[in-house]
Amino acid sequence: MAKLEKRYDFVLYFDVKDGNPNGDPDAGNLPRIDAETGHGIVTDVCLKRKVRNYVQLTRGNAAGYDIFVKEKAILNNEIEEVYADLGIKADSKNKAKGDDVEKGRVGMCKKFYDVRTFGAVMSTGANAGQVRGPVQLTFARSVEPVVTFEHSITRMAVATAEEAEKQGGDNRTMGRKYTIPYGLYRAYGFVSPHFASSTGFSAEDLDLLWEALVQMFEFDRSAARGLMTTRRLVIFEHNSALGSKPADELFSRIKAELTGNSPARDFTDYTISLDGKPLSETKTVVTL
Repeated sequence: MAKLEKRYDFVLYFDVKDGNPNGDPDAGNLPRIDAETGHGIVTDVCLKRKVRNYVQLTRGNAAGYDIFVKEKAILNNEIEEVYADLGIKADSKNKAKGDDVEKGRVGMCKKFYDVRTFGAVMSTGANAGQVRGPVQLTFARSVEPVVTFEHSITRMAVATAEEAEKQGGDNRTMGRKYTIPYGLYRAYGFVSPHFASSTGFSAEDLDLLWEALVQMFEFDRSAARGLMTTRRLVIFEHNSALGSKPADELFSRIKAELTGNSPARDFTDYTISLDGKPLSETKTVVTL
């Protein structure tokens, strides 16, 4: 595995059409929206979930590419399994201490792609400490304010005989579905070679991350999320581990402008440019 020696900053654009990109369970699963500005929001946790799902789907059980935070996982059991592989007796009652915690942390990074990429708090159960991941993502925010549509939906069936009796055999169940007609979202990301050296995050792992960010929506389709697509991934590759320019200065070079219909209803209504030149490729690498 090649060591990561350079810093990277990146911008991710993705869009949603007639779907709910990230529902808020505390608000009846309504799309997340900034109440003051009306801009749509997608959390970093949601985006990392997509990356995890892509790696799990495409790498399967390949050594070193297991996923720690996966659906229906029991995290303490995962930690105990790593300690068992290391020959260390540690569980929820007999927690690891001292040097064993560091061994457990290294073992978790080696086994789980998402731990060495995003980091994890693993001080529960047998205790494998904490890992600060080299890859960090921000919330995604829509380029323009978005609106939420509420749709009434009908299921031509009921769940129980009692419901059918109340409806006189009509057997209908009414519900609600929330969508955003269209929204283009922008998120920022950062890759630190310093933290990569402590987790074992390699150049090969970084290539997989870029692959996942471009392809993640293609393998995560849902009627609730409508049509979601990665539109542009712009990667700034610095010439050293410390970097050559501030991230904010680099990000300001990228503009997304509404050049078509207003309000926008398709990606073709926008033009995304770098230093004033429109970007036509999904993935662009800028070497500094």
